[in-house]
Amino acid sequence: EPASVVCPEGRKSGLRYLFVLAILLLATACSTSTSRPSNPEDLCAIFREKSDWYEAALDMNEKWGTPVQVPMAMMYQESSFKYDAQPPMRYFLFIPLGRASSAYGFAQVKDETWSDYQRETGNSWADRDDFADAIDFMGWYSYKTSRVNKIAPSDAYNQYLNYHEGWGGFRRGTQNDKRWLLKTSRVVEARAKRYATQFKQCRSSL
Repeated sequence: EPASVVCPEGRKSGLRYLFVLAILLLATACSTSTSRPSNPEDLCAIFREKSDWYEAALDMNEKWGTPVQVPMAMMYQESSFKYDAQPPMRYFLFIPLGRASSAYGFAQVKDETWSDYQRETGNSWADRDDFADAIDFMGWYSYKTSRVNKIAPSDAYNQYLNYHEGWGGFRRGTQNDKRWLLKTSRVVEARAKRYATQFKQCRSSL
């Protein structure tokens, strides 16, 4: 019968359609996960646009005890939520000399610090350009900062100074010789406070 000839071809067309649809959905999911939020000044808008980021932020808070607004404000400062952010390339005349450091990803983490995180948490498959892994790293770092230097996880100002200078540098007071860094930390602190106010108003509707 004609149907016996048409059906296999129909099944092939259907399979091709499902395959293409799956690829498109995967591409869309990846794009949504890695693209920068359209309104980074509003934490509610970020989480409404990126529900997977919201879930990852909640997981970080539950696991490490760091308020959501603190790593989000720090991440804004470090990478502007750009998943593959890196320090600028250095040049001598026209000769590239490499980047200032190995910092990479959402949280701008250096190679050696990322390795410490992977080893201590057992999260060996973590990637710096994955938001969930990056914010978990920041929660881990904040938790360690509270243990090593007795800085409250909610203290965005001093948390950021530790994040930038390292625990030893902070104890030695290296941040006090960098007026630009102290000013930047105040910017992070102010953004964390704004994020906290926004989050309080919208959390029940997320």
